[in-house]
Amino acid sequence: MTEQTTDDVARRAAAAYPATSQAAPAVRADALRRAAATLGDHTDELVALAQEETGLADARLRGELTRTRVQLRLFAGVVEDGTYLDARLDEADPDFVLGPRPDLRRTLWPVGPVLVFAASNFPFAFSVAGGDTAAALAAGCPVVVKAHPGHPRLAERVAALVSGALTEAGLPDGALQRVAGQDAGVALLEHPAVRAASFTGSQRVGQLLAARAAARPDPIPFHGELGSVNPVLVSAGALRERGDELLAGYVASVSGSAGQLCTKPGFLLVPEGTAYDDAVVAAASAVAEHRLLDRAIADRYDARVAAALGADGVRVVHAGHLRRDADGHGWATPTIAAAPLDAVRAAGPALLDEVFGPFSVVVEYPEGTDLAGVVAELFPGNLTVTLHLGAREDAPVDRLARHAGRLLFGGWPTGVAVTPAMQHGGPWPATTTDATSVGTAAIGRFLRGVAYQDAPQSLLPPPLRDDNPWNVPRTLSPRGASAAW
Repeated sequence: MTEQTTDDVARRAAAAYPATSQAAPAVRADALRRAAATLGDHTDELVALAQEETGLADARLRGELTRTRVQLRLFAGVVEDGTYLDARLDEADPDFVLGPRPDLRRTLWPVGPVLVFAASNFPFAFSVAGGDTAAALAAGCPVVVKAHPGHPRLAERVAALVSGALTEAGLPDGALQRVAGQDAGVALLEHPAVRAASFTGSQRVGQLLAARAAARPDPIPFHGELGSVNPVLVSAGALRERGDELLAGYVASVSGSAGQLCTKPGFLLVPEGTAYDDAVVAAASAVAEHRLLDRAIADRYDARVAAALGADGVRVVHAGHLRRDADGHGWATPTIAAAPLDAVRAAGPALLDEVFGPFSVVVEYPEGTDLAGVVAELFPGNLTVTLHLGAREDAPVDRLARHAGRLLFGGWPTGVAVTPAMQHGGPWPATTTDATSVGTAAIGRFLRGVAYQDAPQSLLPPPLRDDNPWNVPRTLSPRGASAAW
């Protein structure tokens, strides 16, 4: 895409902003539901395209497309409910305890055009019509999606289908656009019409883009999900009670979708002396090979596994393989390594950095180890931390919560529920801003607060007018209430 056409895209998004931001809730909700229905009508076509371009399994892709449609419908309900606007009304009060108070009304307003960088590993749910797009459209923001090169034809088709559904519902032309290529993405990130950006991908690329967003003459929010190693902490009691089941679940979580998930457990911490090899080998040996998403990911996986296994003190529990086909694509089975805690400390980034693919490390910790301290030292920012405890065992939950967006008690972090209470984010380096990209709270990334002081009714936005035409929930601070403070 040339510089001029990139500029045209940004200007179209800016031109679409007034109508998109002011569209009534019923219009925005209908647009999101139409988009979901349109994707459903083309399921077979889209899944076939996605499978051809990504190598992901048919069942996985159908489930992901269902998730994508659910996300769109979920945000339609958020728009209709109106609670997300956080509308607040303070009545004028000449006797307010701190001095006369004007009429103040505050609500959240869409930030403006949003640039979404699509992910490689979720060609539906974190791509053109994924959660970031759904949240931004629900907020009232036009969206420009920078398509991922791993599934270009799928991105083009989904964009055509969804943009058509949005315009049929009454949103303006330009409410959703797609661009391709790194240069186009960077140019749009730096374009003054773009007011926020979201990204799902590697830490290296995410940091580069975040720096570009921050270096603008007018810096904008950059919501980057940069990866996570998701440590799993296992107690001796948990192993005694359900050891084989727990270890089989671990291998299944590591190898699902060939380990190409941001919530894959990269480290399993177990007490020294635990006999886990046989159970891990039995589970890992039963896993069929799975294609990695593209050649570049296969190259990086190969290099990272070699670096991790080359660290001092690391041994191989189960040696998987990486088979390359004639086209250069990689087909992998899981590799599980192990190391004492001190060896992991000494290895540093060679072992601690994320390995994107079906690889994980069992870390053996001495009796009496402060596991919360280990998390703070070695795994300071993650999407998840998982605890497997025995009956009546305790854990320093408050300390662990400082280092993850989601704490799991049992179970496995892969599989992220699309639901209002989900938090899919975490402290740095998991994300650039500790927000969520899954669940209804994701809409907050694309809103900003605006207060109106002594504004005439005719100039107030609908959520703040006395007649409340959108019928949204509001918080009222009535005149005279401060007299009792």
